[in-house]
Amino acid sequence: MTERRSSPRIHLFYVVSICATFIDNINGQRAQVQWTQDKISHKPSTLSSSDITRVLSHTDLNQMWQRDLRPLLVTRYPNSAGSLAAQQHIKSTLGSLRAGWDVKEDKFESHTPYGPMTFNNIIATLNPSAKRHLVLACHYDSKYYPPQWHGREFLGATDSAVPCAMMLELVRALDQELKTLKGSNPNLSLQLLFFDGEEALFQWTSTDSLYGSRHLAQTMENTAHPPGATDTNQLHGIDLFLLLDLIGGPSPRFGNQFPNTARWLTRMQNIERRLHNTGHLKDHPNDVQYFWPGMPVGPVQDDHMPFLNRGVRVLHLIPTPFPSVWHTFDDNEQNLDRSTIENLNKILQVFVLEYLNMTPQALNPQNAP
Repeated sequence: MTERRSSPRIHLFYVVSICATFIDNINGQRAQVQWTQDKISHKPSTLSSSDITRVLSHTDLNQMWQRDLRPLLVTRYPNSAGSLAAQQHIKSTLGSLRAGWDVKEDKFESHTPYGPMTFNNIIATLNPSAKRHLVLACHYDSKYYPPQWHGREFLGATDSAVPCAMMLELVRALDQELKTLKGSNPNLSLQLLFFDGEEALFQWTSTDSLYGSRHLAQTMENTAHPPGATDTNQLHGIDLFLLLDLIGGPSPRFGNQFPNTARWLTRMQNIERRLHNTGHLKDHPNDVQYFWPGMPVGPVQDDHMPFLNRGVRVLHLIPTPFPSVWHTFDDNEQNLDRSTIENLNKILQVFVLEYLNMTPQALNPQNAP
C-alpha cells in the first residue's frame, strides 16, 4: 500500500495557517487583557469653573433629604418590613430616572445565627454592554437589635442610610449627563451596588457579616464579562470600587487604606480644594479638610473586602475615627450634619463626572431640584 504524503505546498499552507491562528490568538488575548488594564492608566477630565457651577446647580440637599433620605430612616435589618420598603424605594427611584438604568436583584438564602434568611442585593448598571464600570457601593441594611431594647429602633442614619441617599441623589442630579453617556455607548460606564446584610446579626465573624457582598463578589467572579468571554469576568470590569459608609457626621476624615488607589483619594482632596476656593462648599473654613491621602489607615472590615480579596481596586470612603454615634441609638437624623453631607454630595458628583469624562449639561426641568 502506497503511503500518502502531503506535498510541500500543502505542508507550507498548514504551517502558515497554524502560525496565523496562533498569532490571532495571541493578539486576541492581548486585546482582552488590555481593556482590563486600562483602569490603571485611566485619565479623568478636569471641569472648568463654569462647568462646576453648572453641574452643582442640579443638586439640592433639601430635596434629597425629603425624597431620598427620610424613606430610608427606618429599621432595615434583613427580612424586616423596613428592609422591603427600602428596597422598593431604591428600585422605584432608579426606575423613575430618564437615563434608563438596568436594575437587577441578587436574591439568595444564607445560614445565619438565627437560621436560614433571605438577602437581596440591588445592582443598577447604566450600560451593561460597557466593558468597564466605575462602581459606587453602600449597604442599605441596618444593624439588628433584639426586642429586649424596650422598643427602641436603630435607624443607622450614617450606617448607611446617608450613603444610599447620596448615591440616589447623585444619579438624579446627573440624570441628563448619564443619559447622554449611555447613548454614546462608551467602554466606560457607571454601576451602583446596594448591599444587604453587611451588619452582623449576632456577633461579627467571617460568616456572620458581609452576607450580600460575599455573595455578589462570588457571583460576579463566576459571571463571564463581556458575555461569552473565557478569561475575564465581571470583577475584571470594575475600574474602581468606591465604597461609602458611616457618612453624615461632622468633620469626617477619610484616610488612605490602599496605595494602589491613593491617587483617587488625592483627586478627591483636589476637588475639595477647588470647590472650597470657588465658594461652593458650605460651613467649610480653611482648617476643615475631609480627604487625607497622606494619612495611613489600618484595615477595616466592610463590604469591600470580598472584592479586595479578589483583586478589585478599592477606594473606601469611611471616616477615621468612626462617628461617635456608631452602633448606638443616637445614629439618627438629629445627629446628622447637613453641611457636611451637602459638601460631600458636591465633591462626589464632580468626581464621578470627571472620572467618566462627562460634560455638564443644561438643567432639564423634569429633573430640576
